[in-house]
Amino acid sequence: MSARPEVEVRRSKRRRRTVSAYRDGDRVVVMIPASLSRKEEAEWVETMLARLERSERRRKPSDDDLLKRATSLSDRYLGGLAIPESVRWVDNQEARWGSCTPGDRSIRLSARLQGMPSWVIDYVLVHELAHLFESSHNDRFWGWVDRYPQAERAKGYLLGWSAAAKVDPPPSEIDGAVD
Repeated sequence: MSARPEVEVRRSKRRRRTVSAYRDGDRVVVMIPASLSRKEEAEWVETMLARLERSERRRKPSDDDLLKRATSLSDRYLGGLAIPESVRWVDNQEARWGSCTPGDRSIRLSARLQGMPSWVIDYVLVHELAHLFESSHNDRFWGWVDRYPQAERAKGYLLGWSAAAKVDPPPSEIDGAVD
């Protein structure tokens, strides 16, 4: 988080030991036991803000973080063959989870993926990385993508998400494709 968000502290007499925090719009609500001192309250607020920031960074990585992650995934599952020039979030992909342009080695991920589990985002990254050297969804392509250990689980997650959102998946997604 670049700027410190507004923080609302809620004290509860029923709460004995636990402290929790969540985002409510632009504000962070921190719930603490009423028995904590002001000093303990301040310490817990800082702790909970740091935890929220770490969690949000994991679930909504920046474009730079996505590029680092993609490079690491390429090294781990694709033998370093896919070297993206850029990886970024985009808001204009309603029918796809991701896309890539092999010519300029760019990868775009749908902003709809933000907040999904990291293993799902990693699957979409591996899928798009494989397109940097294999353009079609042929057996060779799927052989590369399936090196990612959670590929089948992630495909199922994305299909389930589409069904729950009452969104028809693109025809290629029905066959296990992402884009």
